[in-house]
Amino acid sequence: MKVVVLVGGVGGARFLLGLKAALGLPPVGAAPEGSPHEVVAVVNTADDVWLHGLRICPDLDTCMYTLGGGIDPDRGWGRADETWVVKEELAAYGADPTWFGLGDRDIATHLVRSRMLRAGFPLSAVTEALCTRWRPGVTLLPMSDDRVETHVVVDEPGGERRAIHFQEWWVRHRAELTAHAIVPVGAEQAKPGPGVIEAIESADAVLLAPSNPVVSIDTILSVPGVRDALRGTSAGVVGLSPIIGGKALRGMADACLSAIGVETSAEAVGRHYGGRPAEAADNTAEASPPAEAADNTAEAAGSAAGVLDGWLVHSTDTATVPGVTVRSVPLLMSDVPATAAMARAALDLAGVTVG
Repeated sequence: MKVVVLVGGVGGARFLLGLKAALGLPPVGAAPEGSPHEVVAVVNTADDVWLHGLRICPDLDTCMYTLGGGIDPDRGWGRADETWVVKEELAAYGADPTWFGLGDRDIATHLVRSRMLRAGFPLSAVTEALCTRWRPGVTLLPMSDDRVETHVVVDEPGGERRAIHFQEWWVRHRAELTAHAIVPVGAEQAKPGPGVIEAIESADAVLLAPSNPVVSIDTILSVPGVRDALRGTSAGVVGLSPIIGGKALRGMADACLSAIGVETSAEAVGRHYGGRPAEAADNTAEASPPAEAADNTAEAAGSAAGVLDGWLVHSTDTATVPGVTVRSVPLLMSDVPATAAMARAALDLAGVTVG
């Protein structure tokens, strides 16, 4: 079975742990030789930023560290057993930005990446090289080798409106500045990363992880060709809601949704993604819902730009998304077994069964 997952950072990485377990693969580390299953993660790179002369790729690194066993388990990002000597020295020099801290172990990754990028290697090749150390057991594909960076149009305290990098809004201001627009700058001119379209076209199932729907999943979909590939694949396309009970359980996705005029609810996010056209949905296999799951199959046709065949919401939520089969199942990623159950439910809804 080949499963392709569109992911962001912390939530996406934790979902990948569960997906690997659901497929009988070790959550951390490489798959056993001869495994019949393949997982490909298409990772958001629009959060990436140049700082202190280094190229930082937060989502790629969070997935790589998490699946390779090097993540800080308490924060969910950065390296375990991290030290902060370089950060302290930079602060002593008054070197900006002081609001974005890089740990000493983490800096080594950024040094290697930046050196390779300056030598002319594309981000996809750099990521593959970095993964030879971490052996995540998942193929991590940057959504694009081209530079795409999310910027946020905000009102500053003095009343001036300007665009700032997503990381400044997210980390420095904790998304507290009112956002009027969120724009993946450079996306319209970008090309999908090597292997991205081919992976989607050849997949047995495509899943949208419970990542931030605006600055993770939407940015991947903004790269020309990715949305069309999702709409044309013969695989079932299923998303998992990152919103439970009207709240984002991690991060500040509610601020992102408000910026684009989408309500913070499982139904609103499902409608935002939209249902695939009927002819695309007809290519996917029908699956029977688990007895305990609520199943809501909408009869209306999919939307003009929709990508979903199925939408999983938490067991306490309900939703109606035109053209999309909606099921309610537990969606709390409390541990790897709970996340594996989520992944199995998503695969079942996509029309494939894990043996």
